[in-house]
Amino acid sequence: MSGRVEIEYCTQCRWLPRAAWLAQELLTTFESELTELALKPGTGGVFVVRVGDEVVWDRREQGFPEPTAVKRAVRDRVAPGKPLGHSDKPSAD
Repeated sequence: MSGRVEIEYCTQCRWLPRAAWLAQELLTTFESELTELALKPGTGGVFVVRVGDEVVWDRREQGFPEPTAVKRAVRDRVAPGKPLGHSDKPSAD
């Protein structure tokens, strides 16, 4: 699977800080697995995370992502079996 991640965000909505923060989280977690992380400006309320050509998160369908959910989706594609530490433990609700 591709080690390239793309975060497409809405410039009209001023979601660059959110996209940049998520990019930092992913780069920190997968520093040896990712080959590239791109921030792609978009419009119309877009906030989509892709691994290679596969959409792993779309705000229109799933709402804004919790970082842990995106990390799991990315991990499942670039580093299956990699533990995510405390954020990977099931919640005790």
